[in-house]
Amino acid sequence: MAKIGVVSLGCSKNQIDCEHMLSILDEKGYELTTELNDVDAVVINTCGFIGDARDEAYEYIREAVTLKEEGGVKKIVVTGCLSELMRERLYEEFPEIDALCGCGSYLEIGEIMEKVFSGEKAESFLPPSEAPLECGRVLTTAHYTAFIKIAEGCSNRCAYCVIPRLRGKLRSRDADEIVKEAEALCETGVRELIVVAQDTGSYGLDLERKSMLSDLLRRLCRIEKLSWIRVHYLYPDKIDDELIETLASEDKIVKYLDIPIQHINDRILKLMNRRDTKENIQALIKKLREKIPGVVIRTSLIVGFPGETDEEFEELCDFLKEYKIERAGVFVYSREEGTPAYDMEDQVDEDVKLRRAELVGALQGRVMDEYNASMIGKKLTVLVEGFDKYSECYFGRSFADSPEIDGKVFFRAKPGLRPGMFVEVDIDDELDGDLLGEVK
Repeated sequence: MAKIGVVSLGCSKNQIDCEHMLSILDEKGYELTTELNDVDAVVINTCGFIGDARDEAYEYIREAVTLKEEGGVKKIVVTGCLSELMRERLYEEFPEIDALCGCGSYLEIGEIMEKVFSGEKAESFLPPSEAPLECGRVLTTAHYTAFIKIAEGCSNRCAYCVIPRLRGKLRSRDADEIVKEAEALCETGVRELIVVAQDTGSYGLDLERKSMLSDLLRRLCRIEKLSWIRVHYLYPDKIDDELIETLASEDKIVKYLDIPIQHINDRILKLMNRRDTKENIQALIKKLREKIPGVVIRTSLIVGFPGETDEEFEELCDFLKEYKIERAGVFVYSREEGTPAYDMEDQVDEDVKLRRAELVGALQGRVMDEYNASMIGKKLTVLVEGFDKYSECYFGRSFADSPEIDGKVFFRAKPGLRPGMFVEVDIDDELDGDLLGEVK
């Protein structure tokens, strides 16, 4: 059977889509690999959310084209957000592409591959809002960690975001199906479940006109073999007292919350079409820290949004200095065609945007160093991920570290630990964003 090299770019939600495609291809008997050379076909599952993501996707497509010209690749299939966003342009720029598949069609990958291998050019662009929500999957994460997507699409319509255009409106999965999938994952060895959606707090709004996230999380917590539940992408306006109580009282929910705020200035938030205010965000953070002692908050921030003044940027910096958000991803505003922000006046100069991102990054680095220093002398439960032969010690993650985006805990311990185990580590130092310690 044909050998297919598969690569997935972008966010964890896109990664789950790729895992669904892998399941379909595996069932059809294809040999699957992460290598892009010496294969019969490559499938590049792209992200098109912002300019940097598109640039990365273009690099992979160019690499595949080069390999095709050299004989290392026979067929090129491009799927995901970039296909949905730039369908005609991709055909024009890369005539070597054999198939394109949009966000609503990734479950058609089996039929697409059959057409490609029969010599046809193929494409599928079904409406994203009509794509099935249920499918098998082949995990691409470590065996002990898995993402689980509880909803598709988004109905928030933030002024800078193309997601509703690419993925359609919010569609929540059936809770029974989510729990069933989670139980199956745990039977394979998964111990950490990361709950994701474009906006997890909106889960259920399309089904019962109210958030059903708290009920879902409590059901997931009842899964015996599950140790950690991590919640990503909780929009501030969807975090109510019921959800806070669930997050605080359920031991399996790690006290780490990913809450994208994007900005703190009221005028910029309104221009972004966010449903938050500075006062509400500040009150929420205070309440979370009061109700969930030791909680670690991650957020995402956009600098250089159209019209952002020096004073408004300084307001954001002052907020970060005062509230000391433990984790933050800083993004330079990306001007996306088809979004309301694209046509806004007073677009910020690119050099100014980059400089502001650097300043926030440096500020946030100091906040993170302070947090890590505060962990010295404490004992942390750590999920073992492996052994680093260079530092000659084990490494893993604490509750405060989500995979790929946060730091690590490096620790000394007796031989015999395996990835997926949990150990208690006494923290005795910190270095370059990571913690150091020992299992005693």
